[in-house]
Amino acid sequence: MKPFLELPRFQKQLIAATADLLLLPLTFYLSVLLRYDSSTPQLFQMYFWMIVAAPLISIPIFLKLGLYRAVIRFIDQKIVYVVVLGVTLSVICLAALATFTHTVTLSRGVFGIYWVSAILYVVASRFMARGYLLRTNDKSGAIRVAIYGAGHSGMQLASALRAGSAYLPVALLDDKKELQGATIAGVKVWAPDCLPKLVADKQVQEILLAMPSLRKAEQKVILERLEPLKIKIKVTPPIASLINGELRVQDIRDIEIEDLLGRDTVEPNAQLLTTCITGKTVLVTGAGGSIGSELCRQIIRLKPKRLLLLDISEFALYTIEQDLRAIEHAHDENIELLPFLGSVLDAEKCERILRTFAVDTIYHAAAYKHVPLVEHNPIQGIRNNAFGTMMLAQAAIAAKVACFVLISTDKAVRPTNVMGTTKRLSELILQGLSRAQSQTRFCMVRFGNVLGSSGSVVPLFRKQIMAGGPITLTHPEITRYFMTIPEAAQLVLQAGAMGEGGDVFVLDMGEPVKILDLATRMVHLSGLEVRSASNESSDAIEIRHVGLRPGEKLYEELLIGSNVEGTQHPLIMRAQENEIPWAELQTLLLQLKQACEQFDYAQVRTMLQRIVSEYTPQCGIEDLLWLEKNGASGADDDLLLQLESDTPIVKPGLRQVSP
Repeated sequence: MKPFLELPRFQKQLIAATADLLLLPLTFYLSVLLRYDSSTPQLFQMYFWMIVAAPLISIPIFLKLGLYRAVIRFIDQKIVYVVVLGVTLSVICLAALATFTHTVTLSRGVFGIYWVSAILYVVASRFMARGYLLRTNDKSGAIRVAIYGAGHSGMQLASALRAGSAYLPVALLDDKKELQGATIAGVKVWAPDCLPKLVADKQVQEILLAMPSLRKAEQKVILERLEPLKIKIKVTPPIASLINGELRVQDIRDIEIEDLLGRDTVEPNAQLLTTCITGKTVLVTGAGGSIGSELCRQIIRLKPKRLLLLDISEFALYTIEQDLRAIEHAHDENIELLPFLGSVLDAEKCERILRTFAVDTIYHAAAYKHVPLVEHNPIQGIRNNAFGTMMLAQAAIAAKVACFVLISTDKAVRPTNVMGTTKRLSELILQGLSRAQSQTRFCMVRFGNVLGSSGSVVPLFRKQIMAGGPITLTHPEITRYFMTIPEAAQLVLQAGAMGEGGDVFVLDMGEPVKILDLATRMVHLSGLEVRSASNESSDAIEIRHVGLRPGEKLYEELLIGSNVEGTQHPLIMRAQENEIPWAELQTLLLQLKQACEQFDYAQVRTMLQRIVSEYTPQCGIEDLLWLEKNGASGADDDLLLQLESDTPIVKPGLRQVSP
């Protein structure tokens, strides 16, 4: 059978047509015998030309209708409609031929019997061949799977998997009682409560979720129910990706964190998306980064007049430019893409870019975001994140840019590290500039961790699980907010259109996630167990606590105060935060700049605390140059004592405000 399956497609079609060429005449002759209930040479001679004509007329019709193009292993009940139509057309043609040539005394009974017999023969032959091919398919190394969802998607998936060699469906699961006990695509449907027994009895190795229309929140409930089984869970692609019944195995993906979060996206407001972009010249700084690149991908689909890309990394800039040109080509758009290598600290170049191309909107995503790295390089973090923002903002005012949107972070709220403090300082700078002029409208968008960004814990955990562990976790109580990059970028674009000047927008990140729980669930849904005192198996994954990194908080917050109001978008809120008048802030920034130029780390920290009053460092000075010069013991002992006596951090909550 294997040599037959390896034949070229045309040869397989030729074999099917040859079988019809031989068996359709026999079917017609049997119809004649059934009609007259006898067999005589005269009867055979009378209908001889009709017997010969039956396949000669039917095969071209079948060919035209695509019957021979169907892959036998992947056919379903839809083929019946094609067969009925083909046989009906061929019988009509045969009857017309008999009438016009007067070669046969017309018997409607013969043609009626032949119509039924031919349909039965063609349908039965295809399904018998399909069943035989599926039974002889080598499944010795196949993964035994249970499919959760016995609807149309589950049926299609079971049929497709049975035809392949990678997976062997052994059970279907569904919550609908009317389906339980039925057999679909040759597989019995069970209640989900039977799954633990099925795993043992049928050696189920993986569970495939075949419910592409299910909401994320509903999918999360199912995943929570399956997690205790400690069996690998995968999500199947939408049935639209099943082309000609063929399922690409690589489309069956592992569980992602967005599946675990159970977060349903909100349909974007088209008017908000296009206000600052369509037909305008847009600049994205940090265009090659995780957030900047997604902003660019969404912006180019909104048809700006020009899209300017600014990034200090040559490779990142080249990569995003190529991605955008591919999107442009796919959508047959003609948008001017202009890549610029450079830093936001180059004020003169930035102003020349803004003036030369009459930029309307800026999305400022360029920043150093890694907490430990900025903690070890605080002066460079301040220069890039805070002074870089100020220089770009002043250039925007000089070039009469209409809208400036800063990508901020939840780490700017009551920061305990230099990175978060620089982002809060950037917010204060834009708030001050917003009150000091009316030329450019400044606003800030603050959100938490985005999935898949550089440094995200999720790909790190997955890599560690694949390597057999251990999973490294900084602290058992650490929690974080999470959002997907596309959703965050989409909300940023909408929030920017709502800004009135000096606005701090906060994205609703949902409920914070305990990272230890996240790691545990990722292990269980990978089909593995977490190592513990009661489970010292070599296959179990160890979760090792390595301690908080310099400046790292247990909990992140999105609001400094409680003064927050809704907007016209249900996931975007406007926060009223404390501000510093621009004249006063300028004096403080000058002192901070001088401290940075003199590499006076103690003064730098003092100035950061003076400007950002909520800044409470959780560690001593961690600059690598300072540590080498002063020794690890040179940390500020008084500061550490103060931190030890501080009130423990309480878990914050994001107050929901109706728009």
